[in-house]
Amino acid sequence: MAALGVGALAVPVLLEARVTRSERAAGESFASVPVAGRGSTLLGISFRPRQAAEFGLDGRATLARLLESPFSLVRVAAYWNSIEARPGVFDFRDLDSQLDAVERAGKRVIVAVGAVKNFGYPEFFVPPHRLDGPLPEGRLVSAVSHPALLAGAVEFVSRVAERYRDRASVLAWQLEHEAVDPLGVEHSWRLGVDFVAAEMAALRRADPSRPVIMNGFLPTSTPVRVSQWWRTRDQGDSLAVAARIADIVGIDYYPRHALAGMGSRTVYMDGAATPWQRTLVDARVEQVRRSGKMFMVTEGQSEPWEAVTAPPSPRDREMFSCRAQHLLTNYNETMRWSTPAHPVYAYLFWGAEYWVLRDRDGDSRYMRAFERVLEES
Repeated sequence: MAALGVGALAVPVLLEARVTRSERAAGESFASVPVAGRGSTLLGISFRPRQAAEFGLDGRATLARLLESPFSLVRVAAYWNSIEARPGVFDFRDLDSQLDAVERAGKRVIVAVGAVKNFGYPEFFVPPHRLDGPLPEGRLVSAVSHPALLAGAVEFVSRVAERYRDRASVLAWQLEHEAVDPLGVEHSWRLGVDFVAAEMAALRRADPSRPVIMNGFLPTSTPVRVSQWWRTRDQGDSLAVAARIADIVGIDYYPRHALAGMGSRTVYMDGAATPWQRTLVDARVEQVRRSGKMFMVTEGQSEPWEAVTAPPSPRDREMFSCRAQHLLTNYNETMRWSTPAHPVYAYLFWGAEYWVLRDRDGDSRYMRAFERVLEES
């Protein structure tokens, strides 16, 4: 019986995996991809100052360049270890400047308050002075097991909300990042639902007037789907928890990503377009709809996800995991999820700093693909 189960899994895995060259010649294919209408869906980006710095870009200049485009929404992150670099000393100047720039551009903002996890690698931003030691691998980090960490997280979330709740530009808060899922492949600890619920209560006390977003990763391949189910089976994954306790459910959608490099070739999971994965994805989105909650795309893949931390940017070449045309096709695919009764509330393109890097180096394809969506949707 076990052999039959393994065999049943092996077939879709083989059909979803790709071993291919990671670099492809850059072309103009994006220019002929149709653009789906967005209806009432808000369009925007996430801004990662640390990723801009990793690319050798100036953070403020990068944000200013992006804000020139006519989208409506920006997601920014309150990184705990940057804001409280020293015990009890909270420095909000960098985040203040980001909100100031967004407001001057006439756009709205989602503030991701953390505290433990937030978007952007390495997704873990607890100051060292708030930890007694490394979080225990393979275990839940709960209100009972880590009361001091929870107390600090509650204080931080409250401080962020109290600082920015009087800004009219703030549309919503985001609590944690893929809150109860394991932290990538580097760590196997997970936040407990009781930990996140206590943060949620603090955030609602600090600002009861705005909705709270919680996001989760949407699997698009069999190995990722099985792994995520197995590792979160005790309390549900982040999408399930978001549907229970958040106001808006955020979906992180990455149809193609690398597993491992093999010289000039890379192993990719590329299963999103298979009939069975589309059916499973649609069923999961329908579960979110049936929760009665609003939902959005918090991360729509618009930059490469290769087998390294920072996506490569080879001159006159594009990376297989996300070429310029995929910025459009990934957006188009998620617009299928919209219905008149349950529209996609917002779509945030993930990877805007990468577009600026490419544009600086003479390749405007990603930026032009984004502008096509803004102009034609």
